Amino acid sequence: RWSFVLATLITYLLMAALFDSFVYPFVIMFSVPLAAVGGVLCLAVIHSYAPTVRFDILTMLGFVILVGVVVNNAILIVYQTLQSIRGGIARHDAIVNAVATRIRPIFMTMLTSGFGMLPLVIFPGPGSELYRGLGSVVLGGLVVSTVFTVLLIPCLLSLVLGILSGIGLGADRTSAQPKGAS
Repeated sequence: RWSFVLATLITYLLMAALFDSFVYPFVIMFSVPLAAVGGVLCLAVIHSYAPTVRFDILTMLGFVILVGVVVNNAILIVYQTLQSIRGGIARHDAIVNAVATRIRPIFMTMLTSGFGMLPLVIFPGPGSELYRGLGSVVLGGLVVSTVFTVLLIPCLLSLVLGILSGIGLGADRTSAQPKGAS
C-alpha cells in the first residue's frame, strides 16, 4: 500500500544526494505523478476489456518499477541543461538544446520499453492474466509520462531556474553534475 510512496521518497532522496540539491530532484520527480495517471488509465482500459486484471500485488510492483523508469527521462533533460548552463550557455538556450539533444534517446527508450511490455498486455496465453496488470501499468505510465515529460519538464525547469537565479542560487552556483560524474 505504501510501496509507491516509499519508492518515490527513496528515489527523491537518492537524486538529492547525487545532485547536491533538493530543487532539481523536485523538478525530476514531477514526472512521477504523470506516470501514475498513465498507469491507472491504462489499467482501467485493460480492465474494461479483460475483467480479470485487477489492482493486485504485481500491479503495485508495476507502479514501483514505473517510478524508477520514468525519472530517467527527466534526469536526462535536467542534467543536460545544467551541464550546458555550467558551460556558459544561456538558460533558455540550454533547455532548448537539452530537449533537442535528448529527445531521440528518450523516445527510443520509451518505444523499446513499450514494445517490450506490449506482449504482456495484449497477447492471451497461459499465465498472461498474472502479468497483464503489471505490463499495462508500466506501458501506460511510460507513454503518458514520456509525452508530458518532454513538454512539461522543460517549462518547470525554466521556471525553477528563473526563481533560483532571481534569488542568487543559479545553476552556475550549485552543483550541475551528480557526484561521481565526470
